[in-house]
Parts: sequence; C-alpha cells; structure tokens
Amino acid sequence: MTEDARFEDGGDKPLNLGALDAEDLKVLSTLTQDAVFPATEMQWIPGERRFAVLLNRFRWEDLQAAKARKRVVERVQSLLVIDNVVHVASQGVVRSDEDTILSLLSVAYTPGEDADGVIELMLAGDGGIRLQIEALEVSLRDVTRPYGAPSKSAPHHDV
Repeated sequence: MTEDARFEDGGDKPLNLGALDAEDLKVLSTLTQDAVFPATEMQWIPGERRFAVLLNRFRWEDLQAAKARKRVVERVQSLLVIDNVVHVASQGVVRSDEDTILSLLSVAYTPGEDADGVIELMLAGDGGIRLQIEALEVSLRDVTRPYGAPSKSAPHHDV
C-alpha cells in the first residue's frame, strides 16, 4: 500500500524536493511562502539556462512542532533553482542595492502550448520576477541548519 508523505515523516531532516508539474510546484510555493532574501542573492546563468535564489525560508513544516514544544519558530537557508530558463524579467526589483530585502509571497506557473510556460515569483510590495521556461523543472534544497527566526514568530498576513 502506498500513502502520501506527511510532515511528521520528515522530522528535522533538510528538505530536498523537486517539481516537474504544476501540482508539485504548488507544494514548493507553500514551503517558500514568506521566504526573505537580499536582492543580490539571485542569479541567472543564461549559458546553463538556470535561475537560482538563496532564500531564508520560514520552516512551515515545523510550525506545529515548535508550538507544541514551546520553542522558537525557525528559518533555514534554502536554494530555489529553476532550470530550462530562456528569459528573465523583473518588476519592482533593484538588484544592485545590497540593502534591498525581498519577500517571496508565491511561486506560480502558467503553462504554454507545449512543455514551455512562465514561472512567476510574486514578491511583497508589488514586485515580481517572470521566468520564461522551456520545461518545468524546479528544485528546493535546504543548505544550512535551521536557526531561530529573528522575529520569533510565524509570518502572518492581514486579509
């Protein structure tokens, strides 16, 4: 019998996930919601057709355990990599300013006619990054140990 993975199954192990379709990408979008990163931590490598960003990701998968154990909530540095990128455009993003901190709200995918499409990284403050891709291939990998969130609280959004 096969069953879906649960958050509890991951324990404190670092995430290493991939997305090859729209449903997979929704999971990565949820896990990266409210990640923050300096604008200087994004890189597009046209020769490799790869876009990468080093995120300080809120550990949503650990929130319930942190509350139950009455310990501080955590963030972790994670590498979000999008492959098969043929064009990158942004709006409301000043990459040259080392003090600019961006907040990722969601990662959305709009399919094209074939395997191509567009991935949009929606940022707080009406900013965004648009990636034209030839095929959907995205990965999210934790690259450091978790650390206490500086705010000591989970992100929240006023509706």
